[in-house]
Amino acid sequence: MKVLFTFYVPSGGVETLNKLRCESLQRSGIECHLLYLMPGSGEDNGAAFPTFIGSTDEEITKIIKSNYYDAIVVTSDIFLLERLRMLGYRGILIYEAQGLGKRNEAKELITVAVPYLQSFCNAILIPPTDHLMELFMQICPWMRRFIIPNIVDVHTFNHIPNDPPADPVLAWVGRLESNKNWREYLEIAYRLRSHKPNLHLWMFHDPSLAGVGESEKFETMLQLLGLQDRLSVFTNIPNGTMPVYFSSIVNSGGLLLSTSITEGFGYAVAEAICCTCPVLSTDSDGVRSFIVHNQTGKFYPLGDIDTAVTEALELMDDDKLRSRIRKQGRDHMVTSFGSGQYSHSFREMLNSFSIF
Repeated sequence: MKVLFTFYVPSGGVETLNKLRCESLQRSGIECHLLYLMPGSGEDNGAAFPTFIGSTDEEITKIIKSNYYDAIVVTSDIFLLERLRMLGYRGILIYEAQGLGKRNEAKELITVAVPYLQSFCNAILIPPTDHLMELFMQICPWMRRFIIPNIVDVHTFNHIPNDPPADPVLAWVGRLESNKNWREYLEIAYRLRSHKPNLHLWMFHDPSLAGVGESEKFETMLQLLGLQDRLSVFTNIPNGTMPVYFSSIVNSGGLLLSTSITEGFGYAVAEAICCTCPVLSTDSDGVRSFIVHNQTGKFYPLGDIDTAVTEALELMDDDKLRSRIRKQGRDHMVTSFGSGQYSHSFREMLNSFSIF
């Protein structure tokens, strides 16, 4: 078997997913290649499989004509489905829904996608995320669907003992855009600092993926809240280095805060939990796969700053609860998101199309 995975840019959760699943699938005998339409921060992550960067018809045609893929998985980009067919690809074409944004944005995109799915696509691949499963069932119930939980590297992402930072850390991972809801992170940090004056803020993001004008708005709000003296920004950190940072957050007595409005999966949250880093999150849908309130992490209602501060303080100050959540979170990730399960499910999907 030979499979090509495509996405816009090698960055963020999809780049992590592609790297992990290609490594896992290749161990099970499925040859994997990656195609990104644009360069990005993750293209030099040392992948042990062919990775192409190109977007012209000539570049894409050369790739598909010379490799004879049994299946191509197109992540998020509905218009690439038609392009691949027009460029001569006749094999199995699977549309994968990842990172479609807020529920209303996902609904709009899926509605637009209907004629492309009908004309060019063989099946849909989605993680077990409630709003995505519901929307695809409502809008295109005739499409063949495969639901496979995303893979998480539970071996690399583990707690690493190290010297703790001097101050407790409230960390955030995401993009400076509306769905990741960075404003709420700053608001919660501002309120939490009145209880924890030595609180330090760590933000991890990729500036190249910021929304238009968002960086300027972020700087303005940061100055208004007077948080600039406590903030450290980390940009384009290689994914394999993040366990060191998550472990430092743990050792500081701090936590990861996820303020997203909607998540298809939430890789940063999953990886933090693997490292036994306590997590406080909005109920952004995708994270329900691995957060159970007060068991493997904590939820707070979107926009409820008071409750967020209360829950964060409990995570930081209640040592017994903190220790229990850390252990149970790690145990759940190891049990439910290992590589073997993904490879088995993906192979079953291909076998259903008589690809053996």
